[in-house]
Amino acid sequence: MKTELRGNTAAASISIQNPNNKLFTATPPTPHQRPSSTTTTAVAAPTISGALTGCLGSLDGACIEKLLLHCASALEGKEWTLAQQVMWVLNNVASLSGDPNQRLTSWFLRALISRAAKVCPTATMHHFDGSAAIDKRRQMTVTELAGYVDLIPWHTFGFCASNSAIFKAIRGCSKVHVLDFSVTHCVQWPTLIDALAKRPEGPPSLRITVPSVRPPVPPFLNVSCEDVGQRLSNFARFRDVEFEFNIIGGGGGGSTFDNNNNIASCRNSMYDTFHRYFESLLTSLVDPHQLSSLFRDDEVIVVNCQNWLRSMPDDDEEQSAGSSLRDDFLHTIMGLNPAIVVVVDEDADLNVSSLTTRITNCFNYLWIPFDALETFLPKDSAQRIEYESDVGHKIENVISHEGCQRMERLESGAKLCQRMKKVGFSGVMFCEESVKEVKSLLDEHASGWGMKRDEEMLVLTWKGHNSVFATAWVPGGLGEN
Repeated sequence: MKTELRGNTAAASISIQNPNNKLFTATPPTPHQRPSSTTTTAVAAPTISGALTGCLGSLDGACIEKLLLHCASALEGKEWTLAQQVMWVLNNVASLSGDPNQRLTSWFLRALISRAAKVCPTATMHHFDGSAAIDKRRQMTVTELAGYVDLIPWHTFGFCASNSAIFKAIRGCSKVHVLDFSVTHCVQWPTLIDALAKRPEGPPSLRITVPSVRPPVPPFLNVSCEDVGQRLSNFARFRDVEFEFNIIGGGGGGSTFDNNNNIASCRNSMYDTFHRYFESLLTSLVDPHQLSSLFRDDEVIVVNCQNWLRSMPDDDEEQSAGSSLRDDFLHTIMGLNPAIVVVVDEDADLNVSSLTTRITNCFNYLWIPFDALETFLPKDSAQRIEYESDVGHKIENVISHEGCQRMERLESGAKLCQRMKKVGFSGVMFCEESVKEVKSLLDEHASGWGMKRDEEMLVLTWKGHNSVFATAWVPGGLGEN
């Protein structure tokens, strides 16, 4: 089904000839070129032929995926000549201004080139269409950010479902404290503030606390966290809602990751900084002295996690040594006895050690935004190019990086639910009013978007395929059936 969707676009003609864009400084090898060792001859020549079986003349989603996996296997097996051969084929198809298949292929090719440069000292990227698009990222204004998240319901679906669940959970409460762990710079909260202002019994006093450091992932904003808080305060004042905005932890007010003109040059240190910061934050959240200054006895605590848990390490090595940072975070949150915890993220399983499995899962998932944007934006749309570039950032991180530098460690909604229950949380079903609000939101977008219930989750779908999940939780034993 997924391959058919990706294969609906015009097929691209391919060959193994030298394209205009040079991927490596060395002359590209061909299947008939004599390599430097007899061992490579025995493996590379038949394998590239096998990779192209059934693909010559046209290239649909299934063939692209097959070539990506052949390239990954060649890199893992240190078959550099074979890897270059497959990259040359992919480069004939890849185009950042083509159809969705071609655009998606461009970013996977970039990711494989980046990985090749790490594992093969003689392979260096010389030219690639759009290769600098991620390295120097444009910082958005607040207005641009609002347009960015409204482009497709990838983010607003989670905002809508979460705000509705939070609104229900704090009904009748006079003081509410939201701990906000998200990557979209508080753009979620004006809608909740507006809803609270209309509450029949009057609005509660509202405090929102954010960490001073966020994961080094797009979107990036050109204003500080303090400025975001001031804007929220002004809006809450306009709506007659008592409001307070707090930043916890060190790091210069949240701009550590947002004000870097060259993201690539400092990306590694940013990953390390985020992990060290968050370990420190967890320590402060269980310190009685810190807790007494952060929380007040008469407040109801709400925890909001939007696209956040994926950035916490949770690989096999950590699991064998004990609990992961991800589990530690959830146990810490559990200890705060929140009225509700909402967790929203992309519904894909990218938290695996196998490179080929990551490529398969990533390819069979991240075609969705490319396909969705094709339905209403022209190929040269600046908005479309920027949004796809951010998806490309994710693809590169999933494929090119390992260890703590691999921040994109998504787990599926089903696995997240298992994790939450194991920690001791109980699921809260979304009420019919929440479902109605989400459906109303989706009516404003393309007809391909839909929603379904899946046990504890609400799931955003594109043409029937899971895209984003939203869940709500309470400390054990208090969940609704």
